[in-house]
Amino acid sequence: MTDGTTNTTETRAAARSPQRSAGRTAWLFVRDIVVIFIVALLVSFLIKTFLIRSFYIPSESMENTLMVNDRIIVNELEPRLIPVHRGDVIVFTDPGNWLPPGESENIVAPRSSNPVVRGLSDFFTFIGLATADSDNHLVKRVIGIPGDHVVCCNVLNQITVNGVPIKEPYTQVTGDIPAGKPFNVTVPPGDLWVLGDNRNDSEDSSMHQDLPSKGFVPEKDVVGRAFVISWPISRWSWLSNYPDVFRGVDEKGK
Repeated sequence: MTDGTTNTTETRAAARSPQRSAGRTAWLFVRDIVVIFIVALLVSFLIKTFLIRSFYIPSESMENTLMVNDRIIVNELEPRLIPVHRGDVIVFTDPGNWLPPGESENIVAPRSSNPVVRGLSDFFTFIGLATADSDNHLVKRVIGIPGDHVVCCNVLNQITVNGVPIKEPYTQVTGDIPAGKPFNVTVPPGDLWVLGDNRNDSEDSSMHQDLPSKGFVPEKDVVGRAFVISWPISRWSWLSNYPDVFRGVDEKGK
């Protein structure tokens, strides 16, 4: 009798053991998935905060380099750790009244009225795959860095940097001069001179010389350098700063 009871107890315990093992395995699997998800979110958040961000292009000011509906990835290490270079395509916050309320040249898409879309947008913004809605960011190309003497234009209607005429293959120009308005400036320390590639449809430095900023963009306002078009897939490409355009500029007197 005793042996039978013992055997029955052992049999039940043995039957429960695989169930406990399976339950523990499932719990460990779920725990690992949660940990991986949290770590991925944290890494994405840190990447967004310190390394890269994504921006949407709704305006024509940088055509044909950047087209309406393009999405770009911005390297936030520039200018924090890496200096800005001539030819860089940069994203920066409005230096002051470049974009009056209602202007459409901001580079962030308007916020959707659909709560589901807003929720997804907020989630992707948190992990760094989208950008928080804002109306005070612009995207332009750097033409002059601190100390540069930048002029538009010489007798051949060319922009010169430190006396060197530059030929800009990335521009879209209609009219007599390759800028919205003529200029003759020396870039102060800590500032930049920027122009849109679509020179006749761009709220850039040349168009804001009458403001207190005199058209200059403080380097502290630069969010980062755009280095790739990430969407749509058909538009995927690296963004060049065209070093050949500015070759020889540093050899000339400023």
